[in-house]
Amino acid sequence: MARSTPPRGEAAKLKSGFGRLAALGVILVVAGLIGLFYTGFATLTTMVLFGWLLLIGGVVSLLHAVQARHSNFFWLAVIVAALNIAAGVVVLHTPEAAAEALTMFAALLFLTGGVFRLVGSMVVRGPQFGVTLLQGVLGLLLGILVLITWPSSSQYVIGAFLSLTLLFDGLGLIATGYGGRRIVGMVSDRLTGPESTRPGIKPVQPE
Repeated sequence: MARSTPPRGEAAKLKSGFGRLAALGVILVVAGLIGLFYTGFATLTTMVLFGWLLLIGGVVSLLHAVQARHSNFFWLAVIVAALNIAAGVVVLHTPEAAAEALTMFAALLFLTGGVFRLVGSMVVRGPQFGVTLLQGVLGLLLGILVLITWPSSSQYVIGAFLSLTLLFDGLGLIATGYGGRRIVGMVSDRLTGPESTRPGIKPVQPE
């Protein structure tokens, strides 16, 4: 039975792609570590980026609304776009106050999620009872810790969360890139190695 051997060029392209993925992971890990050391700067940078995203998104939404001004949702789209633009301007003008408000919102989310997990684990008592109970306790404690140190906690909470997200995402990309390169190399070596020249296996000749 004939079996085709993938060209080495394709394997090299795949390896190169996984290599770039791992390199991106390294950049994210470095950014995450820097952010953990300078959480105040990371928080301020996050709020500025968030403000610009709101502002740009609002402008783009407004342009789309103008293009579709004959639709039934024109005024609703204009109002939403205007709110996004206004929110972006406020965040960019007062990033510290925006960080305080966002930190308070995050603390309330932690508290609410922790309470729901605790109550749910006690009522349901399913196979994941211990894990759900632990998640509820941690969420509750984290929300309380952020609240009792608010507003000073707003200087590091958002930056720390963003830095941890970058760190873990970077580690995941590094693992994916390194593992992908190894798998591509193993498959390429197996298909182009001695097995492909055994009797009874005929490589497909190019047309």
